[in-house]
Amino acid sequence: MKRRIISIVAAIAMAFSLAPAACAASDEGATFIYARADSVTSLNLHTEITENNAFAIDKIFEPLVRFDTEGVVDDYLAASHTISEDGLVYTFVLRDGLKFSDGADVTAEDVKFSLERHIETGGPLPLEADIASIEALDEKTVAITLNEAYTPFFSELANFSNGILPKDFGGRSEEEFFRNPVGTGPFVVSEWDPAGDLTFVKNEYYWQEGRPFIDRLVYRVVDNDNQAVNQLRAGEVDAVESLTYASAAEIDSGAGTFLVAQSGWEIEELFFNTLDEHFADVHVRRALALALDRAALAQALTFGYGEVANTVLPASLRYSTTDTVNALGPDLKAAKAELAQSAFPDGFDTSISIASGNNVRMQEAQIVAAAGQSIGINIAINAQEIAAFRQDFRNLNYAIMINSAIADFPDADSIFAFQVDPEGFSRCYWTSYRNDEAVALLKAGRVAPDGDGRASIYANLQQILADEVPFIPLYYASRLAGVREGVEGLVILPNGSADFTAVTKP
Repeated sequence: MKRRIISIVAAIAMAFSLAPAACAASDEGATFIYARADSVTSLNLHTEITENNAFAIDKIFEPLVRFDTEGVVDDYLAASHTISEDGLVYTFVLRDGLKFSDGADVTAEDVKFSLERHIETGGPLPLEADIASIEALDEKTVAITLNEAYTPFFSELANFSNGILPKDFGGRSEEEFFRNPVGTGPFVVSEWDPAGDLTFVKNEYYWQEGRPFIDRLVYRVVDNDNQAVNQLRAGEVDAVESLTYASAAEIDSGAGTFLVAQSGWEIEELFFNTLDEHFADVHVRRALALALDRAALAQALTFGYGEVANTVLPASLRYSTTDTVNALGPDLKAAKAELAQSAFPDGFDTSISIASGNNVRMQEAQIVAAAGQSIGINIAINAQEIAAFRQDFRNLNYAIMINSAIADFPDADSIFAFQVDPEGFSRCYWTSYRNDEAVALLKAGRVAPDGDGRASIYANLQQILADEVPFIPLYYASRLAGVREGVEGLVILPNGSADFTAVTKP
């Protein structure tokens, strides 16, 4: 078996070393083509969350701090930082010589504008801390003052949505700016078809000297899994972003290709629309959870690259109780007894929505439908084109759906804020689930200092979610990238985004 996992030491060195490499000159003019399943439709860092856009935005804009392959958050555009003893004042000093991709200097006023614009916009990944003020103390120093301590704040700043852009959009209108944005990242947009491919070129003003090593990065849309694999084998693309589990072994053992695997913060889940009369009933949700053998599903569909999930908090994040939480199922007798307690003891007809073209999701839906059938719930599979699928679940026009969740920064709140807060952007990941005790625990976890107290809060929260199952965690996913032999330096981060700054190719 060829390389499956990049060593953590090597990955960190490739992603964060600031020294130019001697091999960079040999890759002058190199173009790296990356196959992706969906096009980039927006580059507005404050309004986007789906990975098709997020993993392009983070090539253009960079935050003050950033997480590495192990989820450790440290200074990035900031050269240093201090946090006051009371946890209320965060002071950041920018690196020397930072420039935007148009050659303009990056200042503390740009940081102030960027973060204040994010606060004003809100968006799907808002700054949740209660921020009292953001002040530019001098050209390179910015101070952020909170009204109350907020434990996830430092990690939250590592979100791509907290990237730095020029003050007042560099004198352009907001609409014009995001058609051709200016940031500090390693790449600049060259050509962009919102319904097709996106081509980046190297940022000549990038602060990591000599990087990126490639001159062009092409995001090529290949929305069929088999086509992506065929193009990789033929050398038409240099890597495939999300390789299917079924293709992993043949790519890892095939001539001219190898596999990069990164476990991280992604979790596959089944979601219930609790506004639907059937799934407003907790007994129905519990019955389906008890009828479903999640361990067998994970093993059958991930070929060992996924791990059964007992809680919505990824196992690789601190405070996950996947090994200790009392999760439901599989227990068919208990499932039938649970349904008998519901308002629909004789079963009912419903549907499960998935994005079309994804073979794994289709198999997951079939397994869920079979579990439903075993207790008298008839589940039709509704496979939709991805744009329609997203529109429908965001409009709560579904009964059950399968989707993935990804922590955007390495703190438990990154998941819980999105899946527990009924007043948040996603309304509990578009389930409309509401539990006042869960919300109280969510808020308590944000202000509790890291340690046993915070762990207890999140353990209680995870048990509530396991008992009431507004969503059923299926498995913790690994991100698999198929890569052409000879490619070096591709790093997959725990949120699934790829770092191309150290990539070289023959």
